[in-house]
Amino acid sequence: MKQHFMMFAAYNRWANARIYDAASELSEDEFQRDVGAAFGSLMGTLNHILVADRIWMKRFTGEGDAPAKLDTILHRELSLLREARQAEDARIVDWIGGMTPEGLAGRFTYITVTDVRTISQRLSPALGHVFNHQTHHRGQAHAILTMLGQPSVVLDLVYFQRTEEGRAYA
Repeated sequence: MKQHFMMFAAYNRWANARIYDAASELSEDEFQRDVGAAFGSLMGTLNHILVADRIWMKRFTGEGDAPAKLDTILHRELSLLREARQAEDARIVDWIGGMTPEGLAGRFTYITVTDVRTISQRLSPALGHVFNHQTHHRGQAHAILTMLGQPSVVLDLVYFQRTEEGRAYA
């Protein structure tokens, strides 16, 4: 189970880097343009992914900043957002790398952001949700990039598994 989540943490870091590389080809106007996506723009979408990861990591670890709203804009500038994304990806990779099988099989309790209630659940399914959530919104980011005229970004897990880093998990 740990190997599985380590693969997804490494994959997410790889896929996020590819999205940010493609985003760096946009003008500031394009990056911030509301294209009608769930979080408006590519900037809003990438901020949301980071916000959600920070919320979940605070729930999992009890440490770090956790914004109170899912549409919080942490950074309007791509360079600052990318630095924060890289730091959060490293945090996720390191945290999972330090997990024990018992920890992954355990439970945790947290308070929801949207309707303020206490939830207790097993860690592994929640961690699966975090990686699925990133993939879902990266797909939206990909669609925004293509709407703005950027070439398609290859994000398939199998392509990551064919990289040097990914082969360690395949």
